[in-house]
Amino acid sequence: MRLNLLPFVAALILSGCQTGNDALTTSAAPSTVSGPAASAIAGDLAGRFAEQAGSTTTPIKLHTDTSDFSTALEAALKGWGFTVLTDDTADSGNDNTKPIELAYSLVDFDGQVLARLSTETLELGRAYAISASGATPSSPLSLMKRS
Repeated sequence: MRLNLLPFVAALILSGCQTGNDALTTSAAPSTVSGPAASAIAGDLAGRFAEQAGSTTTPIKLHTDTSDFSTALEAALKGWGFTVLTDDTADSGNDNTKPIELAYSLVDFDGQVLARLSTETLELGRAYAISASGATPSSPLSLMKRS
């Protein structure tokens, strides 16, 4: 009986282990964030990203989808002077500058939307209250830098 229990206990202990992954999450936005709210969130996060990222000479690789937020984020980043490469555009630059991969996620939570922008070295996050006229920040900006 003890021998039969040992593999079960070992599997139970090992199931809690996780390995780190340097890959970015895929981009996703809930369907409830559309129109003015998507534009407000994208504009705020793109501005904060520009403040932290500094240089706009390195192109941004953005994994897009069909959501209003994806379109608004691309426009907001371009408004801040970034060159944005999407899934359907090729890198036409002649230099060998590797683009910065940017992923985003929006999650509905407790009547608010939690928004996050992520690169390999930077993560920005903030909660927003959604209304018919747009979205307003309902939390301070969360910032994490990796070296």
